[in-house]
Amino acid sequence: MMNVTNIIITGCSGKMGASVINAASGRDDVNIAAGVDIAAPVNADFEYAKDFSALTAEADVIVDFSNPAVLSSMLEYAQAKKKPVVICTTGFSDEQLKMIDEASKNIPIFRSGNMSLGINLIIELAKKASAVLVDGFDIEIIEQHHNLKLDAPSGTALMIADAVKEVKTDAEYVYDRHSYRKKRDKREIGIHSVRGGNIVGEHEIIFAGQDEILKISHSARSKTVFAVGALNAAVFLKDKQPGMYNMSDLLSSK
Repeated sequence: MMNVTNIIITGCSGKMGASVINAASGRDDVNIAAGVDIAAPVNADFEYAKDFSALTAEADVIVDFSNPAVLSSMLEYAQAKKKPVVICTTGFSDEQLKMIDEASKNIPIFRSGNMSLGINLIIELAKKASAVLVDGFDIEIIEQHHNLKLDAPSGTALMIADAVKEVKTDAEYVYDRHSYRKKRDKREIGIHSVRGGNIVGEHEIIFAGQDEILKISHSARSKTVFAVGALNAAVFLKDKQPGMYNMSDLLSSK
């Protein structure tokens, strides 16, 4: 008999929540046991609660596609119930990131700014390219998302920049150049955000050198790629020991 991972989806009434629910409906190894959201989902066949204090369903893993404001109550519930959490939400403050790190000492936490396999592959490619193109190349990152996205730059753009900085250790992130007039510093990694329409997610890393330009890009055509990645992370995390996990851990387990 197949081992089924029962999931609580936080943000179940949002677009990503709906994508996770839809992706789960086509799989035999996962089941949506409950959803938490300030708004009720449409035609849900699982337990729904406005907050964690009203939740009664039992589940194996929490998958979070909500809002940073939910973090505190979610971590409190997860630690009390000893439930692993897959955190897919972005835009956390430094204080909230510390809360996540502290919680990972008590429960397994999987956190990634992007759940797409393709994105995590280009992050590795960007890191390798940075090592090869160490001199004479300027690095710029451009990310594009829909006009409802709240945080900028995206968590994925920062993941890419952080990966590059592992190689280019003296790098400095520059988000806006209009406020000063000076020549581009070689240490800069430019990070630029575009918001418009219903763009799902576009990321491009530009390595601009003398007489040649290298570009690495990824285009998400639907939210399904992120939902599938989150479900895979939930299955992976189910029986893990407390600690912090990410997509590299999931990929290396394959």
